[in-house]
Amino acid sequence: MSPLLSRTLARHATRPVLQFSFTVPTRSLMTLKGHKYSAHATARGQGRNGQVKSDDDSGLKLRLAMPRSLGGKGDGQNPEQLFAMGYAACFLSALQMVAGQTGKTDIARNAVVHTQVHLGQPEGMEGFGLQVDIQVEGVEDMDLIQAGHKACPYSRALAHGAVVNVTKAQ
Repeated sequence: MSPLLSRTLARHATRPVLQFSFTVPTRSLMTLKGHKYSAHATARGQGRNGQVKSDDDSGLKLRLAMPRSLGGKGDGQNPEQLFAMGYAACFLSALQMVAGQTGKTDIARNAVVHTQVHLGQPEGMEGFGLQVDIQVEGVEDMDLIQAGHKACPYSRALAHGAVVNVTKAQ
């Protein structure tokens, strides 16, 4: 080692070194190993004032209408209502599944899940975004409720993202 390098290292060795570390939050994308069930739906017409239908199992057909609060007639269903209903049912199912797995079936047997899906403008972005509020009635065990939240596919999709493939139909 050269004498100059030795002196430089010796001189700087006694100086405190400040280190900064930054943690950048990362979000993993949830991917599926396979499909156990696939729901199919089609929307036609004027979007929020059109029609939707599913063509699987017993099928469902609904007329959509813009809610009054968004300037519509409010005389039909809207996507946020459908999302809220699906989320409530899925969350309840996940809660009861986890309760069964942990020997707490009786605790969740009569649970009721209430969801509110809010549509609004997100902070710092254009367009619209969603916020979801969930209340679980009839279950006092918060650990069980959180375990249900972690197991619910809707909760997982919102927390971890989901693969969305958009293509042109053939």
